[in-house]
Formats: sequence, C-alpha cells, structure tokens
Amino acid sequence: MKIYISADIEGITGIVDWNETEMGKDDYIPFAEQMIQEVKAACEGAVNAGAEEIWIKDAHHYARNLKINDFPTSVKLIRGWSGHPFCMMQELDESFDAVIMIGYHSGCGSNGNPLAHTLDVSNVQYIKINDEVASEFLINAYASALVGVPVVFVSGDEELCKNVIHLNENIKTLAANKGIGNSVISIHPETTVKLIKDGVELAINQGVHQCNIKLPSSLKIEIGYVQHAKAYRASFYPGAKQLSVNSILYETDNYFDVLRLLQFVL
Repeated sequence: MKIYISADIEGITGIVDWNETEMGKDDYIPFAEQMIQEVKAACEGAVNAGAEEIWIKDAHHYARNLKINDFPTSVKLIRGWSGHPFCMMQELDESFDAVIMIGYHSGCGSNGNPLAHTLDVSNVQYIKINDEVASEFLINAYASALVGVPVVFVSGDEELCKNVIHLNENIKTLAANKGIGNSVISIHPETTVKLIKDGVELAINQGVHQCNIKLPSSLKIEIGYVQHAKAYRASFYPGAKQLSVNSILYETDNYFDVLRLLQFVL
C-alpha cells in the first residue's frame, strides 16, 4: 500500500499567530516540532494499517519545515516547490492508494481559523469553485480526485473538518483547534498525536474507496484580489476575463486547467 501525506502548519495544534508559522521567528520552533510529531503520527497510523511506502509533501511556506531523519525509512519526503500545478500535492498520481492531509486550515473568508487563507496570504480575498468559497483542502481534494486517489483523513481546525464531512462524510477528520475571532481553543498536543495515529489507521482500514470524491463536470473559477492591478494582470491569462475591478472569471471542464491557472495568477 502506498500513501501520500500533504502537511501544512496553520492547522497544527494550538497555532494562532503568523509568527508561529514563519521560519526564523522564535515562536515558530515549537510549532514546527509539533508539525513533525503530527506528521509522524500519521505515518505510524498508516504503517499500522499496512502502508509499505509513504510520500510526504512539506506543503507550508518555503516547504522546508520537515526533515527526512524524523520519519520511518519507508518515507520519501518532498521539500521545496517544483513549480508543478499540483503544488501542495506534487508527485501525486494513480499509483497511490490514499491521501492524508495534516495541519490543514479553513479557507479565506472563513472565521474558523485566525490564519484562514487560501494559497496566497496577502493578495487573494477569495477563490470560488462553482460559486463555493474554496479552501486549500477542497482545491487539493479535487486534485486527488483528478488522479483517482481518495482523501481518507484530514486534521486541522473545526470549521475545516465540518467542510470536509460536508464533501464526503466517510472522510475521517480530527479538529485540533476551534477558531474564535483571533483566538483558538485547542486540545492537548499529545492528544492530537494519539488521535491522528489512531484515526489514520482506522481511516485506511475502513476501506478507502468510500472516500472517493467526484469532480464537477464543469468548473467556474472566480478569484478576488486585494489589489485591482492583480486582477487586471491576471485577466490576460488565456481563457480568463475580468469580472469586476478586483476579480477574474475562468471556466473549463478540465480540473488540471484550474490548477495551472492558480499556479500562474496567484
């Protein structure tokens, strides 16, 4: 069995401030360590469920938060950004049996996490797919569906977990944090580690195919920018058009086109 793990940090237990996410800041160190522990727990749960090969995408900021020596020898770790449109899901293909997402967070426009955003922290007001505000989970879950690999487990904030279950109630989730305004209520980090390990094992053992997600047959993408000049520039991407002063619209029936769009206009 071959498992893919995509790891972010804004949904890691207890995190509440941008300084806790940025390499080089003193506040970052304990949360980077907690990120490692939560990803390790996912690996342990997957191995207990029969995984023989695990690939991890370090998918936060510079993508240099995780170190290969922290993980089992069955792991391959992807660090840095290749520029491929799969982005946070780089190297995912049909050879994998299941996807796990650790440390994910609510998308822009949500109050479920003080650090809620989607892909671009400073320039994007919202990304909508078929009129639904999209989180990084949704964007990456659709990427997984594009290659026929189910997402079986997601950890992060409570609001995100509700969105995951709304998409497919069979996907196992763990809410490590609950966002309230500019604060979070979190469970104990050791509890998170245990629940991730047990949850991943259960998610794989329950049968991964019931977690499959169906891609929409047609896709309408709307992106709202903070600065009107960003929208103007992005409107020249092939197939895109300016919808308003601060937004563009793009339509396609191929989800890879969407991923390619996001790679070039954000």
